[in-house]
Amino acid sequence: MGDVGLGALVGRSVVVTGGASGIGAACAEKFAGAGADVVVIDLDGPRAKEVADQIGGRAEILDLSDLGAVDALELRCDILINNAGLQHISAIEDFSPEQFSLMLRVMLEAPFRLVRQVLPGMYANGWGRVVNISSVHGLRASPFKAAYVAAKHGLEGLSKVIALEGAAQGVTSNCINPAYVRTPLVERQVEAQAVAHGIEPDEVLEQIMLAPVAIKQLIEPEQVAELAAYLCSPHADSMTGTSFVMDGGWTAR
Repeated sequence: MGDVGLGALVGRSVVVTGGASGIGAACAEKFAGAGADVVVIDLDGPRAKEVADQIGGRAEILDLSDLGAVDALELRCDILINNAGLQHISAIEDFSPEQFSLMLRVMLEAPFRLVRQVLPGMYANGWGRVVNISSVHGLRASPFKAAYVAAKHGLEGLSKVIALEGAAQGVTSNCINPAYVRTPLVERQVEAQAVAHGIEPDEVLEQIMLAPVAIKQLIEPEQVAELAAYLCSPHADSMTGTSFVMDGGWTAR
């Protein structure tokens, strides 16, 4: 993989959703380090501002579940990183319909609406990159994660359509599909699973989260950010409409 280093993305504008922590914050730092102008979008305003200030970017407070607010953004950028997400674990018969709707709004409908806003500008410039932070759950299902799995599977399909429509205009669209990443979202899952199963957090990692993978370790946010930046580099001009799996061998089974 070619290096996407200092100055490689000078003059490019990048928007990262869910940029206040985890993968989003790592992407914001990576893209800023490559010279891009970065906007950090997150519901957590103070943390988004902290990340933006650290990289010389700008923070935008936004609740992605508020689709009217999403539409009001009138967003323009060269690179869009759809990263924001949330998790809820429940059996389908107990899964709150309101929670299901919320998760699909944040992780599928908001990305659609953001892409819809940025594509005309990308087309006019003859260049654009959409990177969708999906998940191994965009390719595989797990029990008790109906909304998350449905949203990520939908994001996979949306990404492919963007790729097909945007190819002639110089726009690529890809998904990155990590297994469990060391993020606040996963840390909260570990705590919830520990309580639910009556076991220690370390046992949750060993017995549940890392059980399907061959490489028994969490992925670091910076590893995902490196791949995201590569997909926006000149080396990746022909990479579009696909899913780049970082799952420690989960889907090899």
